[in-house]
Amino acid sequence: MALQWMILTYLVAAEAALAVILTLPAPKAIKSRIVSLVSLILQPAMFILPFSAFQLLDIYWKMEHRLMCTGETCTAAERDRYEKSMYKAQRNVILCTASCLLYWSIYRICKYYKDIQSMEEVEKRYKEQ
Repeated sequence: MALQWMILTYLVAAEAALAVILTLPAPKAIKSRIVSLVSLILQPAMFILPFSAFQLLDIYWKMEHRLMCTGETCTAAERDRYEKSMYKAQRNVILCTASCLLYWSIYRICKYYKDIQSMEEVEKRYKEQ
């Protein structure tokens, strides 16, 4: 069960590193190569979105079917275990949302950069004429 969260954690860390690399200033030649490489990686990396959505549905289902530990019948250990599972669920929701938002932001950064490149090419052609 913890393996899927470790995988998602590493993917979010990799996405964050890619987002930082894409937003760092660099010469045009290097920047265009980085953007083209990341654009090639984006399509196979799209599995992150359904994977995160499935994990979110799993968390929701577990939250709906979780035994509530409120009242005097719960021991302190049961209450602590319940609170710990709630904190883990909240952390995992944040992780899933972060993976989706980081993927979207990387996609948009690459798209904007490609749009800027195409506009620069059009401007260059108009100046040559």
